[in-house]
Amino acid sequence: MQIKYWKNLQQPIDGMQKISALAWSPDSKKYAVATADRVVHLYNENGERKDKFTTRPAEKDNKSYIVRAVAFSPDNQKIAIAQSDNIVFIYKIGLDWGEKKSICNKFLQNSSVTCMVWPNERHNELFFGLAEGKIKVGVLRNNKSQSIFGSESFVVSISASPDGQSIVSGHLDGTMITFNLETKAKNKLKHSSIPYALAWGSHILAAGNDGKIAFYEPSGDCFQRFDYSKDEKVKEFTCAAFNQSGETAVIGNFNRFYVYNFNAKRPQWDEICCKQIENYYSVTAVAWKHDGSRIGIGSLCGSVDVFDVCLKKSRYKGKFEFTYVSLS
Repeated sequence: MQIKYWKNLQQPIDGMQKISALAWSPDSKKYAVATADRVVHLYNENGERKDKFTTRPAEKDNKSYIVRAVAFSPDNQKIAIAQSDNIVFIYKIGLDWGEKKSICNKFLQNSSVTCMVWPNERHNELFFGLAEGKIKVGVLRNNKSQSIFGSESFVVSISASPDGQSIVSGHLDGTMITFNLETKAKNKLKHSSIPYALAWGSHILAAGNDGKIAFYEPSGDCFQRFDYSKDEKVKEFTCAAFNQSGETAVIGNFNRFYVYNFNAKRPQWDEICCKQIENYYSVTAVAWKHDGSRIGIGSLCGSVDVFDVCLKKSRYKGKFEFTYVSLS
């Protein structure tokens, strides 16, 4: 697999200006970047900034909140913003550039919203975790949120299965909880550290501050583990994401990110590469383009970089370029 630098979308500003969240729209035409100044920048698929908007606080004139997560709706027309000031806003942005933006839903909570996911095929439901340990669903149809399960521990991360039928949450005490949205079946897993980096593809990937990456079966059994704890250059794993097929995962660390590919024949996960970027500091956000051809990486210093990803490229009759992003 080839991973090549493609473009820088956002240059670092003075001082630490953490990129708090990244998201690609399901149709791969829009790319959202949330910055430390609570502004969401919108880019097109060519990396050109086409629009931006300033997020709104839950209470007027309160500018002390941060954006925790960004997610596009499955129909590409809405964008959800999870904020530390106890609220999730959903903005209607439309399909075309320049359409008027308006808040169509808001879900006010009793504690800080820490993470969020909008599963595939669930147009009217998004899920978010709270500092108090609860996982809630926001229902767009009636503008209400309700708790689907709770824990005594702060929610640090959340992810959805590729089919959108299940979610997994990571907690400060090292536990992970899977929940089937159809059958309501719940299962608890235990990771070796706090699962800050959590994603669900062919397996559930979890990693934290002990230098270990683990791939789990949904049942809770550990499928495979990678241990970098003896490598002094490896710091805390901060974020993770799978491509749309669930066969390739990217995991952010300090001054680097790792890429893994699932070999279905063996079957096992293989480390494909470790991309090192000096003076990049921590990778704070990562997002795959939905067609699998690019990865967006955000840093602690405010830089956003996009990398081309492919197994191979070929030209047909000198007119068309084919990019192979998975084996199937």
